[in-house]
Amino acid sequence: MSIGFSITKRRLWTLVLLLIIIPIGFATKLYSGPGKDWVNNSLGGVFYEMFWCLFIYFVFIKLKNWEIAISVFIATGIIEIIQLWHPPFLEFIRSYFIGRTILGTSFSWLDFIYYFIGCGIGYLLLNRLHRLNN
Repeated sequence: MSIGFSITKRRLWTLVLLLIIIPIGFATKLYSGPGKDWVNNSLGGVFYEMFWCLFIYFVFIKLKNWEIAISVFIATGIIEIIQLWHPPFLEFIRSYFIGRTILGTSFSWLDFIYYFIGCGIGYLLLNRLHRLNN
């Protein structure tokens, strides 16, 4: 009986990378040392993009790497722009740590630089993963 989802070498290494990047990403949100604002609000965006690139690759392994990276950049760019909107239902979601982590709380054009860097690194990781034999 097959469920249509197999653990290939690519998926296994993608999962390993996700298990490394997820705690690092959360750590950037909880960091309280020197450069706290930059680590919390900017550097975290790099890991956020890498996470989404790897997650989508894990689920949709047949998509082209550049499609994933560009789609993630566009989607997270839209989420960044949505931070300008503060209706009650979004403010409710943002009142929780995971909501703030996923949706963010304040808009910054500079975040797009970190999203670009994160998608670039994500794209390079996907290329390396793609070279693995099943």
